[in-house]
Amino acid sequence: MNYWLMKSEPDVFGIEDLKNRPDQTEPWDGVRNYQARNMLRDQMQPGDLAFFYHSNCKEPGIVGIMEIVRTGLPDPTQFDPDSDYYDPKSDPANPRWYLVEVRFQRQFRRTITLAELKSHPELAELPTVRKGNRLSVHPVSPAQWEFILGLE
Repeated sequence: MNYWLMKSEPDVFGIEDLKNRPDQTEPWDGVRNYQARNMLRDQMQPGDLAFFYHSNCKEPGIVGIMEIVRTGLPDPTQFDPDSDYYDPKSDPANPRWYLVEVRFQRQFRRTITLAELKSHPELAELPTVRKGNRLSVHPVSPAQWEFILGLE
């Protein structure tokens, strides 16, 4: 099993949105970074777990856990001219962008804030806390995963 951190802006799609979806599942679409795309397409597997991270908000941080349930799916928003994530250069025969489907696991009792994550030397190598790292998807080591769970 692999562990991940996946960011979303709560005013666009937050953990409550995922929790309230039918079957509590949703495609994780709109990722437009090649490094993050490669992780979604090539590394994530069903059964992997991911922290749900609220970004670009008053109190950014980890708010819960979701499970990866389907992987390697072309992101249909790349082909939709009405989508904010439309990519006119993407070819349906050779899609450029991929997504995974996630399922809600649980919401944390509190937000584990970015400031709190940064305060722990044990998390110094976590990409989210490193200066200049803006990836919306990244791996989390098993040790980091367990440490963060202990903060809840």
